[in-house]
Amino acid sequence: MSIEWLTHLILSLMKKLILTIFITLFSIFVSCCQNIAGLKQKAEQGDAHAQYNLGVCYDKGYGVEKDLRKAVKWFRKSAEQGDALAQYNLALCYHFGDGVEKDPEEAVKWFRKSAEQGDAKAQYNLGYCYAYGDGVEKNLREAVKWYRKSAEQGLKEAQYNLALCYDKGYGVEKDLRETVKWYRKSAEQGYADAQYNLGGCYFKGDGVEKDPREAAKWYRKSAEQGHALAQCNLGGCYLKGEGVEKNLRESAKWFRKSAEQGLKEAQFALGVYYVIGEGVIQNNVNAYAWFALASANGNEEAKKNMDILKKEMTPNQIVEAQKLAEKYYNGKFD
Repeated sequence: MSIEWLTHLILSLMKKLILTIFITLFSIFVSCCQNIAGLKQKAEQGDAHAQYNLGVCYDKGYGVEKDLRKAVKWFRKSAEQGDALAQYNLALCYHFGDGVEKDPEEAVKWFRKSAEQGDAKAQYNLGYCYAYGDGVEKNLREAVKWYRKSAEQGLKEAQYNLALCYDKGYGVEKDLRETVKWYRKSAEQGYADAQYNLGGCYFKGDGVEKDPREAAKWYRKSAEQGHALAQCNLGGCYLKGEGVEKNLRESAKWFRKSAEQGLKEAQFALGVYYVIGEGVIQNNVNAYAWFALASANGNEEAKKNMDILKKEMTPNQIVEAQKLAEKYYNGKFD
């Protein structure tokens, strides 16, 4: 088989592929246009479901030019006919001021209508409004009531907030076993904050038997999603060998991930590691840079360590460390 023939074959196949893709995309475009036309016709005839879907199209720019005012118009028409999803979306528009003037009280009105029909997200948001007095008088008992309704439907955010209420005794009697129950439900759905807090429960033995291995397990799940506090705590687990085998390299790795997100405790710990050369190669310049960041974030010990470290550094090293700190402060990490 000659190179020329193979090249010709490849080019021919590529042309056919491009043509096929173009025809497919054009067909999708025509279909969307036809669907939008049909959707508009149904919506104008009073079909509540079509009105809601048309609102979504204008909200997201699906098949039409994005237009939040028109989205609100169609959400309202559908909501007034009792469509729970439309009521929820209209509430969001009022809550954020999308396509309509921001109005917390109107948001609560529509969240309530949707929530009373059983929409889990509306129930959660109505609970949030009661928790913070947003558009309605603050009432923690009502907040718990609506968080519970949503949580029982499996919404992880509501499960987490309900756990917090039990944890702190907000609107309900403090109950650490219930706290753990709801943190776990949320954590098992991958909610990073719940995973972190569940790790804390196992670490301290709050509402559950103390178990460092389980603590480290949940800290890791949260840390791998980028949760800065979980990353810092996982670093601490590796530092002390709590729930995991002691490993200062792993400890430094997780402290760094947390430090790069701005957590002053992790920045301070990483600075210490660079001073003593544990888990990382000893480097006073890096140590000073991390202490500088921790100090800028309010860690008093870091400022003291900077003053001590200065005495062991040359003027050039101090300048280099200050430049490195500025680089880190601006989010530029190696």
